[in-house]
Amino acid sequence: MSSGVEADIVLDAAVVLTLGMNRVLGRGGDAAGRGAQALAALAAGRAEAREAALAEVRTHERALREVVERNARIAALAETRAKLGADVALPPPLRPADEPAQELTAWCAATDPLLDEAERRLSEHLAAQVTAQVFTAPAEGLRADTGRTTPPPRRGGDDTQRTLERIMARLLPDAGEDERRAVAEAARLLAAVGTAEEAEGVLHEVRLRIREANRRTEDARERARRRAAEREAAEQAEAERRYVLDSITAAFEDMGYEVQPGFETLTAGDGSVVLTKGAWPDHSVRMRVDGAARVEAAMVRERPAESEDDRRVDVEREREWCAAFEAARARLADGGIRSEVSWRLDPGVRELPVSAAPRQTGARSGQRERRRERPT
Repeated sequence: MSSGVEADIVLDAAVVLTLGMNRVLGRGGDAAGRGAQALAALAAGRAEAREAALAEVRTHERALREVVERNARIAALAETRAKLGADVALPPPLRPADEPAQELTAWCAATDPLLDEAERRLSEHLAAQVTAQVFTAPAEGLRADTGRTTPPPRRGGDDTQRTLERIMARLLPDAGEDERRAVAEAARLLAAVGTAEEAEGVLHEVRLRIREANRRTEDARERARRRAAEREAAEQAEAERRYVLDSITAAFEDMGYEVQPGFETLTAGDGSVVLTKGAWPDHSVRMRVDGAARVEAAMVRERPAESEDDRRVDVEREREWCAAFEAARARLADGGIRSEVSWRLDPGVRELPVSAAPRQTGARSGQRERRRERPT
């Protein structure tokens, strides 16, 4: 080992999946139990049991993500329904708790056709609104904003009107205001056509504009999906960082160290901590956790060494710290946090640097919460 060390961190799949599920559930719940089973099998070296538990975690996590996707679609359709003022039924979202994966998957399968039907009816409602405006309002009075209006009865026997409504039903109901306006401006020309050929020309333009509107709407949906994925990745990265930092804190506290927030910077939660012990009046360890990917640590002195005896004590403290770090690595591995040392400095190779920051006194407030609930 070393008095200075850098190590790369790899989180076990069970930890990563369970942290994701816990964020969806908003608590530990049964997801934590499934992840714990996989980690216990990992620690015991039972490969077959571990793979079975991990497969269950993966299946449940995938089912939860499918539920989240359906809930997002329900929310989007509800927003569109409100904008259109349409009376269209939507299934209620599912707030997953401890349901097994099979139940979650079955709910998704039953919900999909309901959502498809709701989207179809919303498109038809929008089509009826625009069509009614074209054939009942003067051209200069046609509104491009089709929200919250109830279309008047349609005049029967008008092939052009029926054709327009059928074409308009292809317009995605969540098309933006600019897209709707472009389609409505083309459709408005039907109110003034005099021949079937002119009507067909206008309808062709309506088709083209609907195609372009739908393309833009799909692009907007894809941008929203990317933003959601970016938020998901950021939230997952933060959950993994907190898991690693909390696990390291708990491991060293269990071995008798006092773990305080780092004070090289004043940014709360930046991943820097300071390890001290009651028997170390002149020494501490500065540690920094870089996300969930890397940990760096180095022992420092609180005041300059003044004698050979001080330097002898330095080497003893370094060796003690090295043994503690190896013990902590073993504990962390049991919790699904594997580490690979990429750089080390052996005890006694160089004089310990002197800390530039004053030593904090007293236990950190988080010491009282050292037995807080863990994610897995």
